[in-house]
Amino acid sequence: MKKRSFIDKIYPKKIIKKYNVKIELLSDDTTLNVRKFLYYRLIGSLLIFILFGVFSKYSYITAPLFTLIYYIGITYLLIDYPTKKRGLELEHEAIFFFEILELTLESGRTLSQALEITANNVDSKLSKEFKKTLSEVKMGKSLIESLKAMKERIPSDTINNTILNMTESSIFGSNIINSINNQLDYLRNKELMEIKARIAKLPTKISIVSVLLFIPLILLIILSPVLIELITG
Repeated sequence: MKKRSFIDKIYPKKIIKKYNVKIELLSDDTTLNVRKFLYYRLIGSLLIFILFGVFSKYSYITAPLFTLIYYIGITYLLIDYPTKKRGLELEHEAIFFFEILELTLESGRTLSQALEITANNVDSKLSKEFKKTLSEVKMGKSLIESLKAMKERIPSDTINNTILNMTESSIFGSNIINSINNQLDYLRNKELMEIKARIAKLPTKISIVSVLLFIPLILLIILSPVLIELITG
């Protein structure tokens, strides 16, 4: 019988499964695993609570406050933010990948053949995910099963919708090329909207930077005579 770890004894299976699903979205390159994450979050929260509880004058406020900040912050920094960043990177890569896939399908290849050719000729993180999917097919899984499993590793609803449409088109015999073309239009429009949103935010960011840089300089110029007089006595 396998010995249960410290984390398995403390956390219910539901919580472990929930965070395991989230961590799987970080790709195979991550060194983080669910038990390591839950362990560090638990121990870190306890240490912060004890430190502020013992050494802070207003421990009844600071101890729970900073513990909560750490508890939420470590989840965001180690899981949520990297997952969101990876999703955006994959969506950016998806446009080129699916364009090549569409051209390969138009040349008369099957979906499996087209995916293999595209994955082998496009160097990207999304290609690596498709290569992993195709390696599962070679090990005995069906392409449909492997594509469904791939969706659990991709932190992008847009890409997952494309994969879903591919599998449904393959099952029901509908036109895969039209399906991919529609998803490509959506991806292009989405990226264009994101670029426009970033451009729209630039004036606000520039204004904030300008305020932070120039107001201290203006104050220094205004107050410099007074400062010089104080320094010189």
